[in-house]
Amino acid sequence: MTDSAAPKKRVDVAAAVITQPDGSVLLGQRAPGTFYPGYWEFPGGKVEPGEDPRAALIRELDEELGITVDTCWPWLMREHDYEHANVRLHFFEVPEWTGDINDHVHSALAWDHPDRFVVSPMLPANGPILKALRLPREMGITDAAHLGADAQLDALDRALARGLRLVQIRDTTLDTGPRERLAHHVVQRCNAAGALAVVNGDADLARRTGAHGLHLPARQLMACGTRPDFDWVGASCHTRAELEHCARLGLDYALVGHVSATPSHPDTPALGWDGFHALTRLLPMPVFAIGGVGPQQMGLARSYGAHGVAGIRGSWST
Repeated sequence: MTDSAAPKKRVDVAAAVITQPDGSVLLGQRAPGTFYPGYWEFPGGKVEPGEDPRAALIRELDEELGITVDTCWPWLMREHDYEHANVRLHFFEVPEWTGDINDHVHSALAWDHPDRFVVSPMLPANGPILKALRLPREMGITDAAHLGADAQLDALDRALARGLRLVQIRDTTLDTGPRERLAHHVVQRCNAAGALAVVNGDADLARRTGAHGLHLPARQLMACGTRPDFDWVGASCHTRAELEHCARLGLDYALVGHVSATPSHPDTPALGWDGFHALTRLLPMPVFAIGGVGPQQMGLARSYGAHGVAGIRGSWST
């Protein structure tokens, strides 16, 4: 007769991505006498039975850091199996708070930037969050078939100059030659600006042009059994099943919409922000809102759990 291992306890934790205007985030080093002493983590703490994770985070940041949270946006939920428990981490973004940070539980605090993290080692459950923090908040989606290739590239130059750092090369209706030329020009401009370029639906084109990643339409997503071999991979999703498949593959982001009415989908009901939040909550990867939204709705989108916004028109008219 063999003994079966006792099931691990489930622990819910609320964690804060506290940010400064320059994009740096606050990290704390775990103290001696705790699990993983010396490892770095995002501040937060255990959710008590019956407690809402957001309320738990606000309480923990008051107790641990002595700050009052002014703005708290839902972001991601990731699970991790530690030796002692299965931990479910609810990550929130905290861009605004009141009070001076005065830590009571960590050995040290540090402000670090996602593009150049210096502190290590990171707590295992927190590691995947670092890549998500490097993902830009706005995605521009090319529309050369409508604008014309030259006008699209001019619009891209203007958008990159104002700070756009993520471009999806879509234009799937263009002929092969014009689309490839467009892709080469877009990738070259993105490289010069320090931006990411992903190609919609064509892995071979992405490799030939040296793009940074691949974007999967929903039909390709559902046909994938493994993650495509690119640094950055995302997908367009319309259902919870598609989003959960995106998560199982370990993709870096998803696009969900349309959130508001758009000229391209006049007869399809919009999700609305409540519908967007209900569809995308408790996912482990960032989700962009798309459809009738633009950079001017960034704060609203993030308040409903979006990582940021994506658009075919909005990025080029700003």
